[in-house]
Amino acid sequence: MRIVAGKWAGRDLTSPNDFRVHPTAEKVRAAMLDLLARDLKDARVLDLFAGTGALGLEALSRGARSADFVETRPASLHALKANVAALRARDGTRIFKRDALPFAAALTTTGVYDICFCDPPYESRMLDRVIESWQATHFARIFVAEHAAAHPLPGGGRRYEYGDTAVTVYRAPAVSRPAPPSANG
Repeated sequence: MRIVAGKWAGRDLTSPNDFRVHPTAEKVRAAMLDLLARDLKDARVLDLFAGTGALGLEALSRGARSADFVETRPASLHALKANVAALRARDGTRIFKRDALPFAAALTTTGVYDICFCDPPYESRMLDRVIESWQATHFARIFVAEHAAAHPLPGGGRRYEYGDTAVTVYRAPAVSRPAPPSANG
C-alpha cells in the first residue's frame, strides 16, 4: 500500500497484520480523492475508523492543512503512528485513541471539519450511526462514506461504485465556518 498522489506520491505505508483491517484499495482511494480535488486545499480532515491513516494521509499529501485520525485497535494505531512518523507529518496531525461512534456523536458544532472520511467495518451498522450524527450537526462540510456496495445508505449523497466497494459523498448545506476561538478569551 502506498500514497497515490501529491507530495508523498509513491511512499509506502505500513499495514497492520490484522485480518479485520481492510485498507482502502489504491484505485478506490485515488478515485475518492480525485472526486474531492477542489475541496482538499487547506482542508481540515477527519479520518474516522482510520486504520493505517491512508485516507487522511493521502488528503495531506494532496494539500489538506490538517488531519485528525480516530482509531481504537492497537495494531492499527501502531501502523498509523508509524505512517505519520515515516512521512514526518506529526505537525499537521492528531491521533485520537477513541471509538469513532462516540467521537462523532460528541461533535456538536457545524463545520468543525471540511472533510470527514468514514470507513468502518463493512459488515457493521456503525456507518449508519455515524451518518445519523453527521446529519444532526453537519460536523463536516463533506462527509465521505466508504462501504460495501450492497449496503444501502440514506439518500442525499452521490454514490460511486468500484466493484464490491461503494463511496457515497454527502455535502452539507452551505453555512459559514465557525470562527476559531479567540486568543484573548
